[in-house]
Amino acid sequence: MEHEKQTENPMIKLSRFIVDKRKAFYLIFIAAFIFCVVSIPKVEINNDITSYLPEETETRRGLTIMDEEFITLGTADVMVANVTYDTAEQLSHQLENIPGVSEVVFDDTIDHFKDSYALFSITFDGETEDPVSVDAMKLVEQKLQGYDVYTSTTVGVDKSASLQEEMMVILGIAAVVIVLVLLFTSKSYMEVPVYLIVFGVAAVLNMGTNFIFGSISFITNAIAVVLQLALAIDYAIIFCHRYMEEHEHGLDAREANIQALSKAIIEISSSSLTTISGLIALMLMQLKIGFDMGIVLAKGIICSMLCVFLLMPGLLMLFNKPIDRTRHKNLVPKIDIWGKMVVKLRYILPPIFLVIMVIGIMLSNRCEYVFDSNDADFDNKSEMDLAREKIIDTFGEKNTIAVLVPKGDYKKEKAILDRVSSIECITDATGLANIEVEDGKTLTDEMTPRQFAELAKVDIELSHLLYQAYGLSVEEYGAIFQNPDDYSVPLLDVFEFLLEQKDKGVINLTGEQEEKVDDLDKKLDMGLKQLRGENWVRLVFVADLPIEGESTYALLDQIRKIAEFYYGDDVILVGNSTNAFDLASSFSGDNMKISILTALFVMAILLFTFKSAGLPILLVLTIQGSIWINFSFPVINHTNLFFLSYLVVSSIQMGATIDYAIVITSRYLALKDSMNKKEAVVEALSQSFPTILTSGTIMAVAGFLIGGISTDATIGSVGLTLGRGTVTSILLVMTVLPQFLLLGDIIIERTAITLNRDRKQRFNQGSMRIDGHIRGHVSGFVDGEFKGILHGSVDALIESKYQEDKDSQ
Repeated sequence: MEHEKQTENPMIKLSRFIVDKRKAFYLIFIAAFIFCVVSIPKVEINNDITSYLPEETETRRGLTIMDEEFITLGTADVMVANVTYDTAEQLSHQLENIPGVSEVVFDDTIDHFKDSYALFSITFDGETEDPVSVDAMKLVEQKLQGYDVYTSTTVGVDKSASLQEEMMVILGIAAVVIVLVLLFTSKSYMEVPVYLIVFGVAAVLNMGTNFIFGSISFITNAIAVVLQLALAIDYAIIFCHRYMEEHEHGLDAREANIQALSKAIIEISSSSLTTISGLIALMLMQLKIGFDMGIVLAKGIICSMLCVFLLMPGLLMLFNKPIDRTRHKNLVPKIDIWGKMVVKLRYILPPIFLVIMVIGIMLSNRCEYVFDSNDADFDNKSEMDLAREKIIDTFGEKNTIAVLVPKGDYKKEKAILDRVSSIECITDATGLANIEVEDGKTLTDEMTPRQFAELAKVDIELSHLLYQAYGLSVEEYGAIFQNPDDYSVPLLDVFEFLLEQKDKGVINLTGEQEEKVDDLDKKLDMGLKQLRGENWVRLVFVADLPIEGESTYALLDQIRKIAEFYYGDDVILVGNSTNAFDLASSFSGDNMKISILTALFVMAILLFTFKSAGLPILLVLTIQGSIWINFSFPVINHTNLFFLSYLVVSSIQMGATIDYAIVITSRYLALKDSMNKKEAVVEALSQSFPTILTSGTIMAVAGFLIGGISTDATIGSVGLTLGRGTVTSILLVMTVLPQFLLLGDIIIERTAITLNRDRKQRFNQGSMRIDGHIRGHVSGFVDGEFKGILHGSVDALIESKYQEDKDSQ
């Protein structure tokens, strides 16, 4: 016994330690589970996809400036259908009187009343998430109860909360499907509770440790659990099946656990590398949401592996007797008929696949990608999205574009406002330089002391003194030495100077004058906070154009050129359209980067796994073909695709479904040495079918559930595309890949990487210590990595770290 322990390899020793110390690991996982349950609420959810834009993009720079220097009041577009104009006008007045409502824009123009449809453009007193705005929005909804109402707003809308509710439904249905699949493919009914405990703990550990990142995106938060389950379910199945095999061979529960774990650690770790490599490629995206999703899912894979390696052995020991008592016959049928059909069609299907793949390449390159989720062709839209579309169909687009320019020159601002507002598709333009204070007079127009006195209702003498004091403060001495009525100052500047002197007590106003000034101050204050910052001024335009498209991007260029005429390069455009443009600009680079890196990472792993240069090409070609075919469907269906769906799914589809190809290939290579190649293909398909059926079904179902239930276009399109891609990969792996292996066997053999250095033909009998590669006859033919002691006769090429022959010594 002591001798056997000395000759144990490190993996056996590690496995023995884990199994024997299982109670300690119970305590560790219980403590970690409780900690993570408490930590889950601490994870901040980021609903703003623009925050993941690279810092150097125009949209990101503009949003940063606006966050620092401006406030943006909450707004809502509320459309009431089947009303008369008189009724709509009454409703408008009622909405204006609601506490928290700053302004309601409604008139008899076609912009606000059309064919018995009334559109109220509401502005609130607070920002989007301000309780004042949220409460006012609720009162607006209450006021309009009983009417046919369509609302488009972000005020009071908790996107992450609604997504979590949907994902709970998805997770519940997925759990039922998973249990059914596991019951069908398991060897004992009591395996299933073990799987569920391991999955549940792994999911909680991943969610509870997300707080280390500070915040995660709403997309990652919504789909991480389901994808973690779909991606990592293989690990528990591989280990459990290993355990059952060792147990069936006569080992007791403890020894079966040790042997199974020692083999499973290597197998599962190798399998996880391809999945993690796809996620690493996702993390290298220029758009940082790729890093957000990649790092959380990669952490989820690691949490799942740790639970399988450290927790599951103890659970199998704990449930050992119930597992033995609930054994049942194998419910998964043998698919020899399918395998024989695949063999017979080996000269037909590969050429057809290659033709379809070429067509897939051409069609997928023509796929129309959109970069605003509102523009995605997605059937399962929320009520809010449907209401928004109804409003657009009735009254046209309201595409808001903000232009940031340096503060300080009202004339240039007015020139830009006038020129841009004259463009045909511009329906509204707002800036300090075009806000009217009375008929024909704007906030930035220059006024003489007399004009200001009439407007502010102050004495002319006080107005003269005010102008002279202002002139001194800005070192314009003409205000003192020339006729005061010839000196003019922008209304906004002199009014702010008046307020400043009033607050200092320099100027005293009568009751009526103070009331008038305070009233003007309140009206100006909120407008100034929205349009003027410490260093920048914001000009806001509304265009009747979609968020993205050639005409929209042409308008952005036109606006930019007008602004740059006055300010040079100190111009920043911000809005949903600029966001879409920036995303489109980074997409092409991210697209190429993810495709190339994922393929290279996977091929490198396969090269080291199978030690053949030709085999990785066959496997990657099969899965890449399924990716091209998957992204041909939007073109065939005449629909567009949200860009994030491609970036996420292409990396996951390559990184995860390549495992199906690895399972079949490994079985085939092991079997072809003991039977002919055709029989090896048939048997490899039969042996691999339960694993592929379990993992593939769960991933496909998870994808289709997300796509069918989620009302968020971003998440729904990812789910739908992933489900479709998984099914495509399974079909190709179960048909075309075995045929490639059969037809390309000679390529696999000739491109095999063998290291003949230090490998010598040896003829020995007795015991030989080996740690290396052996190829030859050892009471049967052997070709593989071997570590341990052989007892018997050896006639083989051996490359070993140990050169001693114990018997000869």
